[in-house]
Amino acid sequence: MFVDKATIEVKAGKGGNGAVAFHREKYVASGGPDGGDGGDGGDVILVRDNNMSTLMDFRYKRKYAAGNGVDGAGKRCSGKRGEDLIIKVPVGTVVRDSATGAVMADMSATERFIAAKGGSGGWGNSHFATPTRQAPRFAKAGLPGAEREIILELKLLADVGLVGFPNVGKSTLLSVVSRARPKIANYHFTTLFPNLGVVYAGEGLSFVMADIPGIIEGASQGAGLGHDFLRHIDRCRLMVHVVDVSESEGRDCVEDLETINRELAEYSEALASRPMIVAANKCDLATPEQIARLRERVEAAGMDCFPISAAAHTGTEELVKSIAYRLASLPPIVTFEPEFVEPEADLADTEPEINLESGVWYVDGGWVERLVENVNFGDYESRMYFDRILRERGVFERLEELGVNEGDTVSVCGIEFEYRK
Repeated sequence: MFVDKATIEVKAGKGGNGAVAFHREKYVASGGPDGGDGGDGGDVILVRDNNMSTLMDFRYKRKYAAGNGVDGAGKRCSGKRGEDLIIKVPVGTVVRDSATGAVMADMSATERFIAAKGGSGGWGNSHFATPTRQAPRFAKAGLPGAEREIILELKLLADVGLVGFPNVGKSTLLSVVSRARPKIANYHFTTLFPNLGVVYAGEGLSFVMADIPGIIEGASQGAGLGHDFLRHIDRCRLMVHVVDVSESEGRDCVEDLETINRELAEYSEALASRPMIVAANKCDLATPEQIARLRERVEAAGMDCFPISAAAHTGTEELVKSIAYRLASLPPIVTFEPEFVEPEADLADTEPEINLESGVWYVDGGWVERLVENVNFGDYESRMYFDRILRERGVFERLEELGVNEGDTVSVCGIEFEYRK
């Protein structure tokens, strides 16, 4: 099954906590604090894989998590770093942030991309020793890793894109000019997913051609199959618009040309400005008047028109040579520049919420979450630090403004105490 779009959740590892430990050795008095640092959390890394051609692997598995860092230990031993999680994706995959839609990475331009960065490990108590605080009994907790939802979009790496209505001969043309063997049949939407073929135009000269499933009117708004696969021609340097000039389907060939061009423009202004060649297919079944009418309209729009018959193998060689000539003067395949800006993970500027429920004052969220993680409530000095920070940053002042009374129960991120002024 061909899958070209997937949404997954990635979660980097949490950093390990710093250790509270003291040096213990025979004949060594007052060895001092020697708690080690926690290890950093593992990253979630996307790696492009040349052997993958679909996002099928992400159809059933949606959640990916890297390893957590190991806590520090005594003797200033640092914890082990969390194991990175490697996720393989096809070449040409564009990574977007689900919340903003911003491009995070284009896996055709980079081999590895860190989709979620692991949290830093916390410091052990050896970092907090001072001349006046020689036996600190607290350490820092590890930081949480980044966690986000991302969208993977596969955009094929092709120089040339074949576009047109269903059953106009796109697959037949690809099979004639390359060694690709797409399914060919005389009914609409035979092609259900894009096909790629390498076209050899001469000595040392080749290009990649993509056959896109048939587009119909309204495709840019989701009609038919075209909307799902229009993304695959985003990178194409040149469009080849295949038109049934014989009008064997009962449609007007000039109207077909204008309808598809309009759909491309509505989907993307960049596609509307992309160079285009028109292949007037099934010319062996068309009248000279039909061919002349289409050629006049195409040339009036400033495009080249090539009467061909893919089934009869006529005119295809001239078309391939013209495509190769045009590609020589066109810029390289489009790559998408990153637009995503990493949000600030630090909650230092986020104020906590204060709510009164059933006689208990609850203080949750914001910077107090990190504060509670870094306090050793079994140590008097650490508890005094906790109390001082709450006062300095205005939490007690806000509680008094809201009507807290002495003796009321206050819960700060699950830590309960009686309020004293």
